[in-house]
Amino acid sequence: MAPKAKRVIKLHRKKVEISERTGKPKRIRHDRGAEAAKRQAKMTKEEWKRWQNPRVAKEWSRPEYVFEPRAANAIYVRDGGEGAYRDKTYEIVTRWTAQTQIRYRPHAKSPGSKSHLRYERYAKAKTIGQSLALGSKPIDWCYDFEHGFIKVVGGKVRDEPIDRSKIESDDELTAVDQAIMRWFIRELAKRYNLKVSDLRLEHGASESLMMRAHRLVANRRAKAILDKKRRISDDDVENVLQTWAFARNMGRLNVMPEGQDWVKSDTLGLLRDRMGSIHVTKPTSAYVSVAKMLNKWLQQRLPSAAASFKWTSINLNCNYAARRHRDANNFGPSFIQAFGSFTGGELSVWPEDDKSTGLSALPSYAKQTVDIKRNLVLFNGNTAHEVKPFKGERFSVVYFCCGCHPQTPRPVAKELKDLGFQLPSATEERHKLLSKPEGYGKKVTRVRKTVLKVFPAKK
Repeated sequence: MAPKAKRVIKLHRKKVEISERTGKPKRIRHDRGAEAAKRQAKMTKEEWKRWQNPRVAKEWSRPEYVFEPRAANAIYVRDGGEGAYRDKTYEIVTRWTAQTQIRYRPHAKSPGSKSHLRYERYAKAKTIGQSLALGSKPIDWCYDFEHGFIKVVGGKVRDEPIDRSKIESDDELTAVDQAIMRWFIRELAKRYNLKVSDLRLEHGASESLMMRAHRLVANRRAKAILDKKRRISDDDVENVLQTWAFARNMGRLNVMPEGQDWVKSDTLGLLRDRMGSIHVTKPTSAYVSVAKMLNKWLQQRLPSAAASFKWTSINLNCNYAARRHRDANNFGPSFIQAFGSFTGGELSVWPEDDKSTGLSALPSYAKQTVDIKRNLVLFNGNTAHEVKPFKGERFSVVYFCCGCHPQTPRPVAKELKDLGFQLPSATEERHKLLSKPEGYGKKVTRVRKTVLKVFPAKK
């Protein structure tokens, strides 16, 4: 018997199309029931088109924020679906509850597709709970909200996104709560190339899932910059700050602009809390590469005239113009620089302010206004200062020394030094770099160069 002929299998490599947006192969779509969906449609294309008119389109317009340009460093997972939505969309959808009352746009999706059949079924829902029961999912809510297919008309909506670390018992959770939490943590992990385990929060954590994800990515970017072992640029700092998620800080009452009850502000490094505990802040220990990168940035450009500058802490600020104030617990001078695409936002300082004059009574002629985007400025934070109005995205980084630094516990001091903070000695002279303010008892005709120092920024 003749041997069986060997079967020759030819392998043909299919051309893979790469997405310009994600840099990854585009998904190949298969039928998977699309033809059956066309047969099941109970609406013709002509009937559907009658619902796609200007009046309906105006009533069901898309949210304005979806038309805003994405950040240059935005992360994409793929062209559509998971990972493609705006952060603001996630912040909105994760606030919804089973009792959130909604309306769906009539016949929003074209007949002949599986999504049309699903949509026609769950669009009958009047609440998010009903929508979930009728087959809709959190990712559908993101898509439908961004496309103007769903509106919230009442019911219960959380003030903040649902946060597993704040839940005392699973008995408190509805099916909607559980669906959102399971989906959202997987979505963030996929979107930012993180491990789900990295995103899990301890009970009582002060971060939201979204904040945790952004900060992990910022830390990853900072580490990549440090690993290159080169000079850290202003663009590097700006990129990390754009990725960083800032806390809503309600404690900085003295800086809050009129009408605001919180500002976006974080402190890295040393802090003494209201209970008197002197410690390293949680974000510092959790995101060490961010702290190391910011410390190295200043170390690499400290002017020779201020080479002895010491700092225990870094204040990070985002998009607010601090009103006139004096820092309460600073030991000595502060270094400040601003980053971002903005106009305005200069720093005004009263460098001879000795606190003997009320904030509102300080003479306007005595203030010095400096462009801190183009200059690295050494000033006394205990003197009055304020930020002028600005337009655009603005970050500021302030390096300072806490007045409590002599009481810093040794383990805390070691942790700070390992991160690159330059701690002063317990007997450090407060006015070594900047002279003591003389006050405004007599008219000041010129500013002494020893109370405010301006150094052109080195990119």
